[in-house]
Amino acid sequence: MGRYLFSLFLISTLSEWSVFAEQSYVGHGIESVSAETLKNFAPPALPSELSRRIQSLLDLRSPGMGIPSEDGRHLAFSWAVTGTRQIWRMDGPLSFPIQMTGGEDATAIAAWTPDNKYLILSRDRKGEEYPGLYLQKVQGGELIEIQHKPKINTEFAFVSEDSKYIYFRANDIRRDSYAIYQYAIETRTKTLIFSEVGYWEILDHKPDGTCLLANVKGNMSQEIFLWNMHKKELKPLLGLGDGDELDMRFAHSDGEYLLLTNKYSDFRRLYLFKSQDAEPMPLTAEMDMDISSFSIDAKRSRILYVVNDRGYSHVEAMNAKTFEKITLPTLSELEQRIFGSTTLNSRFTSFAIFSANRPETSYVYDWASGQMTQWLLPSSPEISTDTFIHPELEAYIARDGTKIPMFVYRSPTCQKPCPVIVDFHGGPESQAKPSFSLFVQLMLAEGFSYVLPNVRGSDGYGKKWVEADDGRKRMEVITDIEDAAIFIRQQWAHQGLAPKIAITGGSYGGYATLLAMTKFAGAYDAGFSVVGISNLITFLENTAPYRRALRIVEYGDPIRDKEVLEELSPTRHIGKIAGPLMIIQGVNDPRVPAGEAIQIYEKMKARHLDGQLVLFPDEGHGVSKRANIALMMGYKLQFFKKHLMEEKKVTELSDKPSTEKDEL
Repeated sequence: MGRYLFSLFLISTLSEWSVFAEQSYVGHGIESVSAETLKNFAPPALPSELSRRIQSLLDLRSPGMGIPSEDGRHLAFSWAVTGTRQIWRMDGPLSFPIQMTGGEDATAIAAWTPDNKYLILSRDRKGEEYPGLYLQKVQGGELIEIQHKPKINTEFAFVSEDSKYIYFRANDIRRDSYAIYQYAIETRTKTLIFSEVGYWEILDHKPDGTCLLANVKGNMSQEIFLWNMHKKELKPLLGLGDGDELDMRFAHSDGEYLLLTNKYSDFRRLYLFKSQDAEPMPLTAEMDMDISSFSIDAKRSRILYVVNDRGYSHVEAMNAKTFEKITLPTLSELEQRIFGSTTLNSRFTSFAIFSANRPETSYVYDWASGQMTQWLLPSSPEISTDTFIHPELEAYIARDGTKIPMFVYRSPTCQKPCPVIVDFHGGPESQAKPSFSLFVQLMLAEGFSYVLPNVRGSDGYGKKWVEADDGRKRMEVITDIEDAAIFIRQQWAHQGLAPKIAITGGSYGGYATLLAMTKFAGAYDAGFSVVGISNLITFLENTAPYRRALRIVEYGDPIRDKEVLEELSPTRHIGKIAGPLMIIQGVNDPRVPAGEAIQIYEKMKARHLDGQLVLFPDEGHGVSKRANIALMMGYKLQFFKKHLMEEKKVTELSDKPSTEKDEL
């Protein structure tokens, strides 16, 4: 950790050290962007017919999974039916929903108090991702602020079984560390109970005040500690200095723990851990797929876990004492399933199922009666989702022979060779999955094929795969982005004509788009980047302090790896751009500052390159409000139709060797 803290010190003193290659902007958030810039790049209106079509499509939506009350009679959930995610309550399955919160700020449900008197809510202002924590009486009414400070993350941890205290973490003492607080509901007072330096989070707790804490070292590495909040004792348990991916909960028996990790194999497995002196006992089978998440109920009677089978998710259950399998009811073999919250009395658990042609649908399972009850209904006015296209899991071959998995949606109405949109996911430690997507289905209806790759560095394919792009290693595998286009042009040609191809993506996918259009100029015919990094060094300088150390672990140290970071920055290769590029950015983004979008656009403009920039002043890391989603979908549709609906001859392809299609 020492070298990362040293790097942070250097980053914080840039004006004196002059470490970075360029400093064209400072900070993040709306205060870092001038009023003139906001005016010049304000979102333009869509043609009325296009807007009407997209708005109609957006009426197809589903509520969030929801959290059941302790007695199982109510469900609190988020829903964006007003245009912004707010909280709703239902007092019975498929009953009429009651709106609990409103306004322009997105609100999420964190928990019920066990006595069913309060909802615990999280609210974010204009996409800033500096959420505050609130209470609201279950009957409704005004929100009671627990804590909401500018530029501070206040995040719920747990509520005590007696409904007296709420525990939360916040980085209000140090911007790059999290302290832990206790909030007394009756007196509405908070008390600082833990303030060690580190990126701390509470993984689990017991009624006696014993907690499992994680000190997060990177997006994929943690150190685990035992902490007694009453005795103020902090003891290391596992992972100190190892850089391992660890997730832990208290098991059924005292002194035993459930451990999810890829420390002992290439894929994540669930183990029973007793001490560092004994080998952990595997609880799930050795298989070439990850256990992506797990939970154990408060009574330590049942374990739920999600198996990630190459992007397809399903839930398994086992007895927490005997580790024998518990059979869950089957809803459908076609849908993916995930679990949500279990009540503290261990009786009710929320589930959600979804697929490419079925929006998320929520259920609550009663463990006492064995009944799985549907609570929420998705809406699809004037649209039948039965016609929506399912993807096929295929692969392309990278230049070193590695098979790169990709989900491929093929349009049934396209004019061959079908124009192709390649969409790279964020993260980068994330995974493209065959989920329900209105935009994908809109593009298919317009005659585009749609591709979702999982390049090296993606999650879900083992430890070696997800770590393949860490730091300097990114130089060795970044060509996966270019190889996707080479493969598609050569293998999907029709009668001597190659398809035209666009690249798009958000966050890291936005960075992949910018890099494809610069460093790998000519690979794609057009690029549409959303909140993408344009320079890895200025990004590390200006991203929010609470994220900086985690991102250094992923991308590289700005001092030690400076040359690599510069080479992998799209701005370094700006003069190579050979196709049109559109850039979308939320101004309040704390992760990828708006300056990343502005600086690359200005460099393009100085060279008279074909570029367009749109800034959303009321959004953060992405676009979440309905009106803005409609605009962005319209921009994408217009952009792709303009630049991809022309044919290109095979003779114009790269002279690199062809690769053959390979299905997984």
